[in-house]
Amino acid sequence: MRDQERALAFYTEKLGFRILTDQQLSETQRWIELSLPGAETGIVLFTPEGHEDRIGTFVNTSWEVDDVEGTYGELQAKGVDFDGVPQKQPWGTFVRMKDSEGNQILLSSR
Repeated sequence: MRDQERALAFYTEKLGFRILTDQQLSETQRWIELSLPGAETGIVLFTPEGHEDRIGTFVNTSWEVDDVEGTYGELQAKGVDFDGVPQKQPWGTFVRMKDSEGNQILLSSR
């Protein structure tokens, strides 16, 4: 993350994640673990040294939501940016969301 504080605000205020861990690792880095209430998985807002060139690119993950079009509308109303509109495919519907750091995350539903 380029700006961990900005990313933390984005994920908690706009996406509804909660903080599991927020620990200072160094003068410039914190280890921030987040989860969604009721979910078993979580994410970490941390970029290892030497991997800063990956910030603002496609994140190799997909988040399944119940209704992509509904989620798209809700998040867009909160100011979340998307790379286009939801698209229907034979396997389901998807849209690419951008987080506060420009990382692109695929949202999908069947």
